[in-house]
Amino acid sequence: MTKRNRLSYEGVAVAVPITVPYVRYSTRTAHWFVGQAIEALVQASGVPKEQIDGLCLSSFSLAPDTAVGVTQHLGLSPRWLDHMPTGGASGVMCLRRAARAVQAGDADIVACVGADTNHVDSFRQTLGSFSSFARDASYPYGSGGPNSIFAFITANYMRTYGATREDFGRICVDQRTNALGNPNAMFKKGLTLDEYMAARPISDPIHLFDCVMPCAGADAFLVMSEERARDLGLAHVVIRGAIERHNAYAEDPVMVQGGWRKDRDDLYAQAGMQPAQLDFVQTYDDYPVIVMMQFEDLGFCEKGEGSAFVQANTMTFDGSFPNNTSGGQLSAGQAGAAGGFLGMVEAIRQLTDQAGARAVPNAQTGLVAGFGMVTYDRCLCTGAVILGRPA
Repeated sequence: MTKRNRLSYEGVAVAVPITVPYVRYSTRTAHWFVGQAIEALVQASGVPKEQIDGLCLSSFSLAPDTAVGVTQHLGLSPRWLDHMPTGGASGVMCLRRAARAVQAGDADIVACVGADTNHVDSFRQTLGSFSSFARDASYPYGSGGPNSIFAFITANYMRTYGATREDFGRICVDQRTNALGNPNAMFKKGLTLDEYMAARPISDPIHLFDCVMPCAGADAFLVMSEERARDLGLAHVVIRGAIERHNAYAEDPVMVQGGWRKDRDDLYAQAGMQPAQLDFVQTYDDYPVIVMMQFEDLGFCEKGEGSAFVQANTMTFDGSFPNNTSGGQLSAGQAGAAGGFLGMVEAIRQLTDQAGARAVPNAQTGLVAGFGMVTYDRCLCTGAVILGRPA
């Protein structure tokens, strides 16, 4: 296992996990949710807004604005600014960039925010402009939106590796159990495997509980030096390693693996640990087939062994393999680009003793994976970060 020649993330702190409560529908704009997140960061950290001199933002529904428009709306004046259009991978990628900005002295305190609104027109516009591949390759056949895309990917994975709906159901059921301990989760009722199996079909082989619930909301966190976090008295975590990859395995006819697989050895080498040493995992979970791919591609089992892995493990917060301890998007909701931040804020909470009833016992390290920008047969953006308690 080799580590590429790069500067470590030593000295960088990640702190102040914020969730602007999710709501099913909202007539408020994405700007409003970003503003609520920034205000909550200020209140929770005690850092005046004027001292936030970096901003990394991800949102699908800000158009026609970008991150720079938000600075005017909210009265921010950062000296470092980035807008990450990578959807579900944006939480990991915002963290990587913000950490480097702090290390380089380009910013002292960076706010990383993922936020979106959700109403009928915003959802329609997002689907209609998501990617030219999706629009040109599938819309002429009367197919549109993520359900049909992931039905295609899921069916291919099932044929290739023998996975069953029951296997995917185990992931969804355990995540719902986790969500019951998360006051911000949209779903408040438990889910049984029988209920999962009996749910109405959406796009064969995908059924109702394989699909995330779109909603509005925001998640956010702060990145700064460890010294600054200690001076401010902020509970924080440190970055043990991080990776990202775009357009991996383009030669595969249909996606059966993600870019995590290309770089996972580097990730674990940076962290100086093996997959089995992690205390929890926060996978990106727009659909359960993608969770199963991450179990394989992040090295917890071999390719094609995902079904056996979920059958052998309990994925609740107190189980043998804690995964998506907030409930994940499948049970907490998908607030647009904030879905790429959900695992990040949950990992920070787990490692700073803020997870409450769903706390993973004695957790010291955890992995957060990101996945974003699906076209009609694959996803283009993957990333992962290992976080730990400070030494």
